[in-house]
Amino acid sequence: MTTFKPVLLWTDALLFLLVGMTVAGALYARRREHLRAPWRSVRRRPLGMAALVVLAGYVVVGLLDSIHFRLPLPRTDAAAAVDRLDYSIEVTSLLDVLLRPLKDHGEKTYSAPFATHLYAKETIERPDGTDARDFPRLRYGGAHLADPAADRGSDIAETALAGTLYGLVVWALTIVVVVTWQARRHNLAWSDQLGRIARGRTDTPWRVILSTLGGLLVCACAVGGLAAKYHVLGTDKVGTDVLYLSLKSVRTGIVIGTLTTLIMLPFAIMLGIMAGYFRGWADDVIQYLYTTLSSIPAVLLIAAAILTLQAYMALHPEVFDTAALRADARLLFLCAILGVTSWTSLCRLLRGETLKLRETEYIQAAKAYGAGAGTIMLRHLLPNVMHIVLITVVLDFSGLVLAEAVLSYVGVGVDPTTISWGTMINSARLEMAREPMVWWSLFAAFTFMFTLVLAANLFSDVVRDAFDPRLTSAGES
Repeated sequence: MTTFKPVLLWTDALLFLLVGMTVAGALYARRREHLRAPWRSVRRRPLGMAALVVLAGYVVVGLLDSIHFRLPLPRTDAAAAVDRLDYSIEVTSLLDVLLRPLKDHGEKTYSAPFATHLYAKETIERPDGTDARDFPRLRYGGAHLADPAADRGSDIAETALAGTLYGLVVWALTIVVVVTWQARRHNLAWSDQLGRIARGRTDTPWRVILSTLGGLLVCACAVGGLAAKYHVLGTDKVGTDVLYLSLKSVRTGIVIGTLTTLIMLPFAIMLGIMAGYFRGWADDVIQYLYTTLSSIPAVLLIAAAILTLQAYMALHPEVFDTAALRADARLLFLCAILGVTSWTSLCRLLRGETLKLRETEYIQAAKAYGAGAGTIMLRHLLPNVMHIVLITVVLDFSGLVLAEAVLSYVGVGVDPTTISWGTMINSARLEMAREPMVWWSLFAAFTFMFTLVLAANLFSDVVRDAFDPRLTSAGES
């Protein structure tokens, strides 16, 4: 009998479907030189590859948080008599298992980063039975220290150093694996290949890639070692570790940025190409559609849709038997609404590009040979507008991540039970007004979101430079 029950949420299935489509697209592009050439240009850009390594780290965290299951409950005598295993209603992810110490080591309320005592004074009972107002010790943060005031600084330094050394060892092993692989691929001696990488003389900027990866590994190992003993980013109002909340928010940002794109692409591509190719009344109808939709305030439309979904959930509680399913449905619905409201700009771009391409000689030749409209749009127009699609998708990712934070801040974003940077910022709004001020929740959400959006923007700039024909032609001339 299994020790866990797999749970497949809708966002999990769509996220892994998107990963599969990305892998399939990469394999398809490898066999076609006109698609390999732009990606080869992306691969040679050091800044783009460094950003890609950071994005890959976020994606790994998001995928680990998308493998869900339900753990078994302790067996009762009645369940054992019929050999039945009951499962918890709480849906757990693989990331939750890996971060179990952070999740379980909750405190009573606020505590500052690396603190050993609560952030506010409380009435505590002294050993002699008298009461006093003081800062109580944390249950987990720095609980191993006998004298926190004297030992905390040296303990933090020693723990960080041990984690850093461990990260350097893992990084060194990674370098050995990469250099060995590249040496065999290019039929070179191991030392020669290491020298080429160290001097930056490889087509792929392995020096930058390995340096960025080394920084991530060292930071992850150092923070991981410290997180086992302290609350590195403090705790929130209910005592939950802020580092745990920040890592759990990665999946929400990835889902919003990717699934929204997956939902809006079919509308934008199909309607944009149809409007530009058929023109006439079809163009008028599609223009009227996206012009009207663009005129509706997006926040009001999203708020109305979310409130409608909340009313449906309240009237049909039997459809969502767990809190995870209810939160997942709202997250998926938010992606759908964002997709419906964000396809218009791409559709307008594709319409203009198709109007130009339909007059080219190869399109006219295809018509002369009797090719149908569907064949022309699918085999001739679509491949020639994919650079616009790809550039727009990569550029819109960061905007969608920021949109979730703004919508959750105003209360029409993800479900309150869903951990996201937007909900962290929303809760930090009240914390900033406390005396003394609680700043670390806002700082953590800002730092994680800023790093993701910055990496996405840097990578999107490289992709745009590689795939934009105008920039490519200007560079060649």
